[in-house]
Amino acid sequence: MATEEIRGASDAASLAALISRAAGDAGGRKKNLPPVDAWNPPFCGDIDMEIRADGTWFYMGTPIGRAPLVRLFSTVLRKDADQKTYLVTPVEKVGIRVVDAPFIAVEMSVTKRDGKRVLTFRTNVGDVVEAGREHPIRFIIRGENDELKPYLHVRGRLEALVTRAVMYDLVELGETAVIAGREMFCVRSGGTIFPVMPVAELDALTR
Repeated sequence: MATEEIRGASDAASLAALISRAAGDAGGRKKNLPPVDAWNPPFCGDIDMEIRADGTWFYMGTPIGRAPLVRLFSTVLRKDADQKTYLVTPVEKVGIRVVDAPFIAVEMSVTKRDGKRVLTFRTNVGDVVEAGREHPIRFIIRGENDELKPYLHVRGRLEALVTRAVMYDLVELGETAVIAGREMFCVRSGGTIFPVMPVAELDALTR
């Protein structure tokens, strides 16, 4: 897939066709994700593609309205050690912009396994991720309004921002636990505990 081909692509569908052919993804029907972490292609520059904070994908300033295209692009996403995000094929990688997280966790289910709570999330691009040791949840407080933002590890260095509605359901499952001698507000999944914030800070926020 030549750099000139990518830069000359007239729309997202053209770009998707190039990626699909290069990745050997026959029409997006492969069950397994492409092994992007094993590929080491040359960097061929940035393209005008952006994932907005709400999870909407834009190409050349226009929203990509076709869900199958977005899902195809999402399967070849990779975030490298330089903290930049790329679309990667066996022969080429190109940079894109990500405003916050590349994925959005839009749904959560709560089940039990061996007496332990298991939280399973679905992302806006169809990934189903079970929170646990291999897929931790981290919480940050950001912005002038001290907004709580949970992020779920999906794969590689890629995360999903948990939507506000799902976050409320998640926080409803919270409990307190002492971690390293400090009382923390936490959530559990798959036998793993994820600290949200110190209980004292939570009390201050809710006053």
